[in-house]
Amino acid sequence: MARQHSRSGAVELDGLPALVAARHPLAMVYGGGGVFGIAYTAGVAAGLAAAGVPVAEAPSLGTSAGSWTAAALALGLTYDDFAAVSSPRVPTRRAGVLSDLARELFGEQRHPLVAVSAVCVRTRRRHILDGGRYPLADLVAASSAVPGLLPPHRIDGRLYVDGGMWSATSVDAAAEADHVIVVAPLAGPVLGPVGQTAGLLLGRELRRWRERHPESTITLVTPDRAMARIAGHRPLALFDDERAHDVYPLALEQGLRVGQALASGQDDADPAA
Repeated sequence: MARQHSRSGAVELDGLPALVAARHPLAMVYGGGGVFGIAYTAGVAAGLAAAGVPVAEAPSLGTSAGSWTAAALALGLTYDDFAAVSSPRVPTRRAGVLSDLARELFGEQRHPLVAVSAVCVRTRRRHILDGGRYPLADLVAASSAVPGLLPPHRIDGRLYVDGGMWSATSVDAAAEADHVIVVAPLAGPVLGPVGQTAGLLLGRELRRWRERHPESTITLVTPDRAMARIAGHRPLALFDDERAHDVYPLALEQGLRVGQALASGQDDADPAA
């Protein structure tokens, strides 16, 4: 296992040859946020793709909800595929609830351009897990195991919980690229103080990224106030399927606007700012 150092501490890298060994034109980062976050990140990604941004061909780092979107895009799935299955009711202690659902969507497929963040229960450190080394179903189950709501998931003998316990986005571990697009469902006005705190932490990560990669550009995409109202005021509302379905078309429109802005040469676009 390699270890990459940053100003935020060591990052455990389980493989990642495709992501770390080369510089890419574009890299994607998808943050967490329950089923609301899946719908939001998937919608933004669909809008970007409609505007000609090659999101499915870019190395992607997903955290929690964002790991599902990263995996789905790499395999050619859409939000309709998510909508066809029922989300687990939370809280639950049923072992395998996440991996069973993930295998229904992803089977045993792997993909070298997908990586996810998860936190090792024993060491309490963040690990970046490689989709070329492990089945995507295992990765998303590990990255999405919210303590107290969903059970931990075991990979290679290690128990993992939600990567959001370390960072809602883990931008600092993104693949090196000329341009990075960060889709952050929990930043901005979502859940009031929760979104404000997430936004502050994300801002620090973005500053560290820019310091290490001054030649790169970043586009940050966060929910606007209309989407925040859909999310509601309680954290458990992020797991409401109906709210997720409602935010998807708005996120798609936002992603399309961002993609069009990028096509016109406007960098660092954030229409929700």
